[in-house]
Amino acid sequence: MALAPGLVDHRQIEGADPNPSNVDLEKVANIIVDQSLKDCVFSKEAGRICYTIIQAESKQVGQSIFRRSLLNRLQQEYKDREELRTRSLQAWICYVTFICNIFDYLRVNNMPMMALVNPVYDCLYRLAQPDSLQKEEEVDCLVLQLHRIGEQLEKMNSQRMDELFSLLRDGFLLQEGLSSLSQLLLLEIIEFRAADWKMTDAAQKYYYSEVTD
Repeated sequence: MALAPGLVDHRQIEGADPNPSNVDLEKVANIIVDQSLKDCVFSKEAGRICYTIIQAESKQVGQSIFRRSLLNRLQQEYKDREELRTRSLQAWICYVTFICNIFDYLRVNNMPMMALVNPVYDCLYRLAQPDSLQKEEEVDCLVLQLHRIGEQLEKMNSQRMDELFSLLRDGFLLQEGLSSLSQLLLLEIIEFRAADWKMTDAAQKYYYSEVTD
């Protein structure tokens, strides 16, 4: 099936010329970011794709053009994140999903990239603000990212995680107007962290049945 103009199929990226020296890697990085901001499903796959390209580039070229271009573009979008959120809530959620996905996949000496820790925290803090907690889409995004990378993030900076969960507890206990789903999601992630980032069988049964009912 043909894709609409401007859209990229990740299978095309992964199946492209395997020699990074024959590819404009800066352009590829921009294409991946552009597509991630449009398509939240793609943004969940993008970390794996970027990891594959970075590994291939490192082995065959010995450079880091793609990684540098990717991080520069992430930084640019990070600086404009409030404008992005105002312009398109979906694009903002896609961006948070993407940067968290990149944090999850990219490693330096088998450790997450320190350069991404504070930007990721700042994005999650934004999702924990009162106006964001009023929107189920942002609460859902926040909880999904914490399930995925919360434990890793806490190991990198536990103080910031404490501050984030202080915001979440205040939001859950004090903020008026939260939907029942948002309240349920916030309570679940608070209990999830309290259980050392593990879901007990009883909790999983309770929350799963509540969400599906």
